[in-house]
Amino acid sequence: MPAIPLNKPYRVGRSRTGLGLFATKPIKKGAKIIRYFGPLLDSRKKKDDAIENKYLFELNGRWTIDGSVRKNIARYINHACKPNAESDVSARKRKVVIRAIKKIEPGEEINYDYGTDYFKAYLKPIGCKCDACEKKRKKKRAEARAERLRLKAKEEKKAQKKALKEAEKKAAKARRKKAVKAKAQKAQLTNGKLLNGHSQPKAARKKSAAAKPKTSGKTSSMKLETVATAVTAEMQAAA
Repeated sequence: MPAIPLNKPYRVGRSRTGLGLFATKPIKKGAKIIRYFGPLLDSRKKKDDAIENKYLFELNGRWTIDGSVRKNIARYINHACKPNAESDVSARKRKVVIRAIKKIEPGEEINYDYGTDYFKAYLKPIGCKCDACEKKRKKKRAEARAERLRLKAKEEKKAQKKALKEAEKKAAKARRKKAVKAKAQKAQLTNGKLLNGHSQPKAARKKSAAAKPKTSGKTSSMKLETVATAVTAEMQAAA
């Protein structure tokens, strides 16, 4: 890491994206933090225009600062969608200064917005890792987890409801089967078919009763008269 004078309110340290610039002392809002510098590239020159790296800071349509030199400590400042600093560009002086736009506490990482073009070219393809974007992703992940849990709970509730419904159907079916069986047994008892297995069926008893000959009163009188006549004849013969 490059050496930094002790009187400077920053240091280079490990960041989420690799290396970053961190405050070592309180930095007031509006205070100048560091200058972004390097060789000036003229876009009118083919040699300069052909240079490509992620540390190029465009001042205007012609001039660009190549901040890839090691002495440019400002190149370690990372991008943030909600930064605590900003780049103060003076195209006429061909100079860029990083200033605080809010109070920065010791240990806090210094960052500024790199701009739309840089974001689209370098950050969007890999995903911005600044605190604001990380919070958004964390929130989305939490919402996605909550949604998955909600859907899972809904499915479990649906499955429980279905199982309960199936159990109620089986219970109702068993009750109907039991009722039909009880009704059949009652009908058999009513018809005399299940009286301990010994009783004669009612139909058979009725048939037996119907088979007995019926004797009328007229037949009985004729038999008495015949007997009386026979007795009288026997008495006359004896006399």
